[in-house]
Amino acid sequence: MPSVVEQLPPGARVLVVRLRSLGDCVLTTPAVSLLKQHRPDLEIAVVVEGRFAQLFSGNPDVTAILPPSKRAVLGFHPTLAINFHGGSRSAALTGLSLAPHRAGFGHFRQQWVYNIHIPRAQQILGEERVVHTAEHLASAVFYLGVPSSDIPRARLFCAPPPRRAAYAVVHPMASAVDKTWPVSRFLVLAGHLRESGLPPVIIGGPGDDLSAFSGFEMLAGAPLEEVKSLLSGAELFVGNDSGPAHMAAAFGVPVVVLYGTSDPVIWAPWRTRSQILSNPGGLAGVPVEDAIAAVERLRGVAQ
Repeated sequence: MPSVVEQLPPGARVLVVRLRSLGDCVLTTPAVSLLKQHRPDLEIAVVVEGRFAQLFSGNPDVTAILPPSKRAVLGFHPTLAINFHGGSRSAALTGLSLAPHRAGFGHFRQQWVYNIHIPRAQQILGEERVVHTAEHLASAVFYLGVPSSDIPRARLFCAPPPRRAAYAVVHPMASAVDKTWPVSRFLVLAGHLRESGLPPVIIGGPGDDLSAFSGFEMLAGAPLEEVKSLLSGAELFVGNDSGPAHMAAAFGVPVVVLYGTSDPVIWAPWRTRSQILSNPGGLAGVPVEDAIAAVERLRGVAQ
C-alpha cells in the first residue's frame, strides 16, 4: 500500500503545527527539510505563535508561516496536517484544518483528532534508546513515507551580520532557575573570552535582567531576525540549555552548553561541535574552570 506521502497529489499542501518554543521550533526544521527534499512539489506551511515566527522566515522549505487560528489553518486547505506540538490547542487546530490526513504521535492526547497515529520514534528508527528531539520529529516523516536517511542540521536563514572582528555570543539566561548557571560565573567566563581575544556579546530576551553585564556589549530583547544574524557570525556560543543554543547549532557555530534538569541526550546541540557541562547536584556544581576548559577545547587551544 502506498505511504501517506506517496498518496499526496502533486502540489499538495502540508500543514505542520509547531506552536512553540524556541528550541522546539528550531529542531522541527530538519523534519520539514526531509519532507521537502523528498517531495519538492509540496507546499508546506508552519503554524506557529507570532513570537517564534521569525525562526522560519526565509526558509525555502516553508511556503507559508501561519498564525494559530481556525481561519488560517482552514484557509490553507491542507491535504495532510502533522501535529508536532501535542497539546490540546494544537490538536484542535489540526482537526479544524479539515485535512483528509491528520497525523499525531500515539502518545498525544485527543487521539480522536488523528486518523494517522504515529508510533514511538524508537519503533520507527528500529533502536531502543533515548532519542534526540530532532530524531523524534524526523521519525514522524519517516513513518509517513519519507525514506529513512541521515537527519540534517537544523535550518535557519537570515541576513549576514555586519562585518566586524571575531566575537563570541554568551547567553546567561534560561526559562527556569534550575537551568541557569550562576551569573557570577558567566561574568568570569565573559572576562576570560575578552582577555583571550574573543570579546563576547551578551544576549537576553525581553524582560531579562542583563544589568550585571553592563561592562560588555549586549543585545537585549532584540527581534529574532537580529539574534539570528548575530549568532550566524559568531565564532563560539556559550550558554544555558535554551533556545539560543539550538539556534547557534543550526548555524554550525561551536557551542558550550550547561545543562540543569534537561537530559542532554534529548536536547544536545544537533550536528555541530559542542561541549556539554552538567552536574548531578545541579548547575551550581559546575565550576567556572570547567567551562573555561570547555571553551578552550573548542577553540583548539586546550591547556
